[in-house]
Amino acid sequence: MTTIYFVRHGETDWNREGRLQGRTDTDLNSRGRSQARAVAETLRLAVEADFGAGALKDLPVYASPLKRTRQTADLLLEALARPDLAYGLDPRLAEIGFGHWEGKTWPEIRVRDPINHRDRNKDRWRFAPPGGESYAGVAERVGGFLAESERPCCIVSHGGIARVMMYLLADLPAEQVLHADIWQGRVLRFAAGRMAWLPHTGHA
Repeated sequence: MTTIYFVRHGETDWNREGRLQGRTDTDLNSRGRSQARAVAETLRLAVEADFGAGALKDLPVYASPLKRTRQTADLLLEALARPDLAYGLDPRLAEIGFGHWEGKTWPEIRVRDPINHRDRNKDRWRFAPPGGESYAGVAERVGGFLAESERPCCIVSHGGIARVMMYLLADLPAEQVLHADIWQGRVLRFAAGRMAWLPHTGHA
């Protein structure tokens, strides 16, 4: 397996309010913009430690097409002095779709859709919300993208995508990845069947 550096998008107001975003387009807030800039130094240091000085200029970057990830990628590359880089957008890296639950908090969902909320808790990996996707389904599309990744790269995407990458690349059980912490403003490194959150080196 090649080395992959994963960056989750920076904070949005919906993140702060605990609302499910899914495929809904939301903007980074001021903290999210700071996180996107700050993660650049962590990424640079990691790539140079792995592949040597100057390796960053040859690192492909791919992003989800949603606005919050594009904004994160733009700010990250600007902080790396690579604002002219045309990073690749791939719909397979878009966040898991939460369907009719998007925009709601978990307490609201428990009240408004108690039956589906109960069913989700029985099998969170395979359950799909009304109009949405299951993590198992997301793993299939992300797996297709990863199968084509033959060289080290950086992926700017979402929390749900980080979870399925943990499952696919680090061989973690589904139940474990669904309860894992997924950080903003940090780099998650996948290599040789292992994963690690890298030490924070920025200022956000």
